[in-house]
Amino acid sequence: MDLPQCEPYDLLGVGIGPFNLSLAALADRTDGLRTLFCDAKPEFRWHPGMLVDGARMQVPFLADLVSLVDPTNPWSFLNYLRDQERLFPFYFAERFQLPRREYDHYCRWAAERLPNCRFGTEVTALHWEPRAELYRAETGAGPLLARAVVLGVGTGPVRPEAFAALAGHPRVWHSAEYLDRRSGLAGARDITVLGSGQSGAEIFLDLLRTRAGDGTRLRWLTRSRALAPMEYSKLGLEQFTPDYTRYFHGLPGPVRDRLVPAQWQLHKAASAETLAEIHDHLYERTVGRPLAAEPVEIVPGTAVTEALAGPCGGLELRCRHVDSGLRHAVRTEAVVLATGYRAVRPDLLDPIAHLIDWDEQGRYQVDPHHRVATGPPLTGALYVQNAELHTHGVGVPDLGLGAHRAAVILNAVAGRAIHRLPARTAWTTFAPPATALLPPRTTPERSPYDAFEPQEPIGHPDCHSRPVGLGAP
Repeated sequence: MDLPQCEPYDLLGVGIGPFNLSLAALADRTDGLRTLFCDAKPEFRWHPGMLVDGARMQVPFLADLVSLVDPTNPWSFLNYLRDQERLFPFYFAERFQLPRREYDHYCRWAAERLPNCRFGTEVTALHWEPRAELYRAETGAGPLLARAVVLGVGTGPVRPEAFAALAGHPRVWHSAEYLDRRSGLAGARDITVLGSGQSGAEIFLDLLRTRAGDGTRLRWLTRSRALAPMEYSKLGLEQFTPDYTRYFHGLPGPVRDRLVPAQWQLHKAASAETLAEIHDHLYERTVGRPLAAEPVEIVPGTAVTEALAGPCGGLELRCRHVDSGLRHAVRTEAVVLATGYRAVRPDLLDPIAHLIDWDEQGRYQVDPHHRVATGPPLTGALYVQNAELHTHGVGVPDLGLGAHRAAVILNAVAGRAIHRLPARTAWTTFAPPATALLPPRTTPERSPYDAFEPQEPIGHPDCHSRPVGLGAP
């Protein structure tokens, strides 16, 4: 087909969430680079269903759109505060973590002012034009041409298979809709929150506050064996650095796939602060009363295997206790599924899906610069943001790495170092240096202790021994 007579963009962004917004903000100050970012929504919205009163970010305010790459950038959070005349109130608040509502407002402030962001423009299909070596993006306002494309379409809510029979049920919905549908819980007298992450904790706490004293039974149910807090130690957080991302990307695929679920406390747990607020609230509610008198249940280590409609409009959750294997039923009137999000393949890729080099599980294969592997004749760069957990690790959805990833993509698109990125970002060394590696052994390696006969049983009390490894106390 004949291509439109318009100048192609150097980079076209599809979707405007925090990550593509970060890329748009960094690109705004880049001379000689023509960029455009499109989103079908009429305005920027960041998890509107979870902007619960009192909820705070889990990352410091420096994890804004630009500061960890370019702190002098006019789209920084501090410049937003200056524009809003809130610098002194923020200074006296002495809080590193922002209210979620303020982070959302900051992003909207930037999105409304950035000249390369266009809302109300849905990209419905992406084609590759081999003769011109350009992408052609179909939109309702006409086609757009681009030399490179970055997908920032976000993730979709995960609804467990056990709830398939209750699809569309008016009292079973995902946490992404919580604020929009909270009023629908008014008549329910037994409410279950499913999921032990930050969303589940925030919703359970909100229900404790808003339904206090009305006799409603509130239940927090999770498959996790414990309501363990998010890893937030300083050295532990170094797994959210570019150093760890590079290390993770270099691991074999099967190792990466095993590693991500084992790191659940890095990216799926609730903050210690939110868990403490829940405990404090329950403690104060039970002053002068026995604990059993409070209609509250916190039930870890329990998996829902099937969810069915029960009698009189109720719901029945058939459960299995993870440790004992015992099965039991829970009857409730409403369920909020705080069961997380997952990267989705957008339909707009259908015209070029056969040119993308998918892995054996149908996922993108992504290089260190976040470029998707493609086959001929597709030679234009296709990048992804927040769809490469399996190749880049637990830092992928973390806002603290958003600006750095955006700078990596921008440097790759421009073919030059627009932003100088640090060579090292962590004290931790995640792998031995190549110069220190030993050649493979041809005989089984013996422990240096093999030559000695133990004089005492291993684990003798005088040795103060303790178990070593995952889960050790």
